[in-house]
Amino acid sequence: MPTILLVEDDLTLRETLAYNLHKQDYRVETASDGQAAVDAALRLHPELDLVVLDIMLPILDGFEVCRILRQEMSVPIIMLTARDDEIDRVIGLEIGADDYITKPFSMREFLARVKAHLRRERLVRDELEGTAQPAHPSSQVLRFGNLAIDLTRREVLLDDKPLQFKPQEYALLLFLARHRGQALTREYLLEQVWGWEFSGESRTVDVHVRWLREKIEPEPAAPARIVTVRGSGYRFEG
Repeated sequence: MPTILLVEDDLTLRETLAYNLHKQDYRVETASDGQAAVDAALRLHPELDLVVLDIMLPILDGFEVCRILRQEMSVPIIMLTARDDEIDRVIGLEIGADDYITKPFSMREFLARVKAHLRRERLVRDELEGTAQPAHPSSQVLRFGNLAIDLTRREVLLDDKPLQFKPQEYALLLFLARHRGQALTREYLLEQVWGWEFSGESRTVDVHVRWLREKIEPEPAAPARIVTVRGSGYRFEG
């Protein structure tokens, strides 16, 4: 049973979301302020599968909670906010949020995004535990010059030195690498890598690509491995 930490100071919304998550057979823990959220996340880790985090919280706001959690764990974080300012979405993604939903939202969309993140997280854990097979068993290591992706160890190496990757960064790089030379739109990447079956926040892709470039590109400002396809998305050149 997946465990979700729901952090929301509005009692009515918190109870409504918790009720609907329980109906999906999720274990739900709740918190109504930022400090309680941090305490609960640390207590539940590593069994914690997902955090749903409001931005406007007492004591510590959602941005600060996200920063703290990102220093301690790689659990997926969906941020909620009543504000629709682009700068808020950018800040949330920059500090490590995986998704961003603006209030008001439909319960169907909310549950779909929760399901998508839990599905991806389960696939990652299954592979780490050796219970899932690589998509291409005959090819355990993908090599692109001094860059290597070890499918068995779920590890990325540059000049034979392992790099630190978050699960979503690894998933995105692997998908791009397996589609080398193909121009992939942001929307397609959201659908295939994040599992979103509806229009999502394409800024998520841009932020993760920037993180990848900082780790694998000789010159991140002039990328040669992950190139931008103007007006569309990205292409992996290897």
